[in-house]
Amino acid sequence: MFAASATVPKCGRLEQDALQDVPAGRSSTRWFGAGGGALWAAAPHSMVRWEERRGTAGGPGPAVLAPSASTMTPAKENVSLLFKLYCLTVMTLVAATYTVALRYTRTVETELYFSTTAVCVTEVIKLFLSVGILAKETGSLTKLITSLKENVFGSAKELLKLSVPSVVYALQNNMAFMALSNLDAAVYQVTYQLKIPCTALCTVLMLNRTLSKLQWFSVFMLCGGVTLVQWEPAQATKVQVEQNPWLGFGAIAVAVFCSGFAGVYFEKVLKSSDTSLWVRNIQLYLSGIVVNLFVVYVSDGAKILEKGFFYGYTYYVWFVVLLASVGGLYTSVVVKYTDNIMKGFSAAAAIVLSTVASVILFGLQITVTFSLGALLVCISIYLYGLP
Repeated sequence: MFAASATVPKCGRLEQDALQDVPAGRSSTRWFGAGGGALWAAAPHSMVRWEERRGTAGGPGPAVLAPSASTMTPAKENVSLLFKLYCLTVMTLVAATYTVALRYTRTVETELYFSTTAVCVTEVIKLFLSVGILAKETGSLTKLITSLKENVFGSAKELLKLSVPSVVYALQNNMAFMALSNLDAAVYQVTYQLKIPCTALCTVLMLNRTLSKLQWFSVFMLCGGVTLVQWEPAQATKVQVEQNPWLGFGAIAVAVFCSGFAGVYFEKVLKSSDTSLWVRNIQLYLSGIVVNLFVVYVSDGAKILEKGFFYGYTYYVWFVVLLASVGGLYTSVVVKYTDNIMKGFSAAAAIVLSTVASVILFGLQITVTFSLGALLVCISIYLYGLP
């Protein structure tokens, strides 16, 4: 298992909640649950809270696990304002760029690629990245092979257990592509914040946790903001492809439910044993590749046989795939220096950037209801992240 040190295990799929600080003493490092969808590592002289965050505010970006800013030692917290601004910039750009770039590839490209293959390729890249980092964690090729034999290839039961979130994540990722094929990036970015109340609901029902009155208030405010955004959807004048806004909203509804359920389910799996998070992710990605290959065959099998697996792939498409695969891992380098308030500000800034980019690239026409709804969503994200 990971020791409670400066080394950051950058993996797993959970949703973050309000930060808290609980000092304690343990004779050895172990992992157990705490409130808010996080894990605590208890070391001989301290307790470090590891919280999981997605690499992007919307879409199927990889998740990362990093120590909470509230439980870092003073030396770690004492970073310059300039570096914190750098952290905020990275988080915001990853969130906004992924959404806008994906939207661009689904509406501007003349030869539209198969979205199911993009999701599958993303899982393959994340698998190789996880194996590489597990190799660094184990320290030698022999230990890596032993770990894979014992925990992955020799544990069919565990693979079957991880197949549940794999199926759900496959559905979520494909729904994200469908949503951005029918909704503007700004509208998607705002609406996808429904993952917060959905995750909160799953946490309450599946993990028997409670939310504060302020968090419940922010949840209802967020839902109201999204309702305003969808009440009179903003139109993009430069997009010529046929779109169905209601289909896009339905796809987001499915995606946010999948995000909440799969995140909480995976959290329960993580806490059921002391298996390495990287091993768990390898199990998850292996199952995910099998599931996504099945989806590719069922959805686009005949067309792929005719045109090829990578039909329609351009530099922009590969950029989206790589951003979804690597973006979260890069964010994990800086995410330990941020807190929930900064993350909430980052999500709000990503909404603003996506809106500006949509106006410039896609000719988005901003309405009063969209502006008011987006403002309510940004405020609710800030309130939900307050300690």
